[in-house]
Amino acid sequence: MLLQKPTTRRKFLLGSLLALPLSELVFKGITAAQAAELAAPELADYKPIFFSADEWQFILAATDRLIPAGGNGKAPGALETNVPIFIDQQLHSEEFGSEIYMQGPFNINAPATMGYQIPFRPQQLYKTSIKLVEQWTQSTYQKSFHALTEQEKDDVLTKISKNGIDFAALGEENLKASQFFSQLLSDTKHGYLADPMYGGNKGMKAWIAIGFPGARASFTEWVKQHNVPYPLGPVSIKGERA
Repeated sequence: MLLQKPTTRRKFLLGSLLALPLSELVFKGITAAQAAELAAPELADYKPIFFSADEWQFILAATDRLIPAGGNGKAPGALETNVPIFIDQQLHSEEFGSEIYMQGPFNINAPATMGYQIPFRPQQLYKTSIKLVEQWTQSTYQKSFHALTEQEKDDVLTKISKNGIDFAALGEENLKASQFFSQLLSDTKHGYLADPMYGGNKGMKAWIAIGFPGARASFTEWVKQHNVPYPLGPVSIKGERA
């Protein structure tokens, strides 16, 4: 006998709304994409399952600076699209990073063409790096990263990307700051642009902003029409339409 996972209120709401005919959704004044957004977790209410409370504050602040909102509602940022939730849920999965070959020797100074050369899986990479960055910001600014000004946060992230923060000097010789930045930036991009079923791109806002059609079965007639705005909204893997 298979035990079914309990259905959350949000999942029940989403299932109920998406089961309605499109015409009825329109009659109710709500699209399937809006229904999906209603069913998605609210970032302010979300309780991280991988990150500690302090680590979560770092992730919120860092992703917000990597993909800030465009202002005046023109483009959603990482926080508006639940990117931190995507990262938290990915890292919580035991399968995430399990395909990485972890037998040494490792050479963190090897060129990128040599592949992954870090003796940590992504989960340990995040926890180790956040701890070191927090140690550095406390020593330099007497504040945690999330408490810095926007300009200070940008300066710190720039230093991380260029190894301006020496992890070896902070006690970790097997990891470079730039390697953490690459992982963080990559995961932030993925959370912003991935299908909403993975936790980010809430309401397909990122796809709407860039005009991406999503998982539509066919849009070949638009491939060669350059400099022409795509007129149809995106579609998610689950069939949600914006």
